[in-house]
Amino acid sequence: MTNLKKVLWGTSLLGLVLCGGVAYTIYNTIFSPNTSFSNDHAFLYVPSNASFSELKSQLDPLLEDMDAFEAVAKRKGYVGNIKGGKYAIRKGMNNNEIINTLRSQNIPVRISFNNQETLAALAGRIGEQLEADSTDLLNTMTNMSFLQQNGFNEATQLGMYLPNTYEFFWNTSALDFRDRMLKEYKRFWNQERKQKAKIMNLTPNEVISLAAIVQKETVKIDERPRVAGVYLNRIEQGIALQADPTVIFAIKKETGNYDTIIKRVLYRDLEMDSPYNTYKYNGLPPGPITMPDISSIDAVLNPEKHDYLFFVADVSNFGYHKFAKTLAQHNRNKVQYVRWLNKQQIRR
Repeated sequence: MTNLKKVLWGTSLLGLVLCGGVAYTIYNTIFSPNTSFSNDHAFLYVPSNASFSELKSQLDPLLEDMDAFEAVAKRKGYVGNIKGGKYAIRKGMNNNEIINTLRSQNIPVRISFNNQETLAALAGRIGEQLEADSTDLLNTMTNMSFLQQNGFNEATQLGMYLPNTYEFFWNTSALDFRDRMLKEYKRFWNQERKQKAKIMNLTPNEVISLAAIVQKETVKIDERPRVAGVYLNRIEQGIALQADPTVIFAIKKETGNYDTIIKRVLYRDLEMDSPYNTYKYNGLPPGPITMPDISSIDAVLNPEKHDYLFFVADVSNFGYHKFAKTLAQHNRNKVQYVRWLNKQQIRR
């Protein structure tokens, strides 16, 4: 009987040791640190619809023990429930923390775009910052049914996108990106802005077309309301806008080369037969020649009140312009600019 007790006690003790060992192994597998990088954190970009194998190939350089991670992932049901996004894996995280992070802590990314001249250029810019492919983005943004339903056409479609910085999840689809931009556009065009445009007898699309010209004419935000006032005076008096940036855009559009740099508009350019040539055709062009900043749009909606009808670059104060009320005064101002162009040997 004594021997039996000893056997039972020994067996029990061995069982406890084995159970303890198993428990310890499981605990270590789940809760021991399992990162191999030295930085404070590493970012992981998980594609939409990624397989577990694809995820492991991305994680492999970041983890000490991939087998331990896989065991915990299977135990927690993560293997078949992978979610795309951007995730931050902190140094010293254990497998449990890593999996919880990959399940629910998709990090928003801040994307920005500036004054693109085409939707193709915008799609390329966004495609560099989000998972969505630039081709999918462009096809989605130029969908004719979408444009018509929301008051845009091929010429005005660029105006729906307001240059700014926005937060998106990295795995945002092309469709979701476009629809979010439409919401931002509608939010921007509140009742106050719509009312200001209506008083000026301009539609939002027309305001943006004019703002795009203002944007191209001056980089100085404080000068934009004055430049906008010049063009609004010309529109009111039925005078052609005669805006050099529209001629430059017409050249780019005809050649298809939007990377062309033109520093000097020549007289022969003014004869170009294009609806964007505001020397040849009165009124606003069919659509914006670039994406104007919000500052340029608000400059059109809140223009400086004055009697100026002309302006030319001020070579004594670069970035700004000299304004004139009469053609004679403008021509005098223009002399100094032409002289400077010639001195710099700027022929085109």
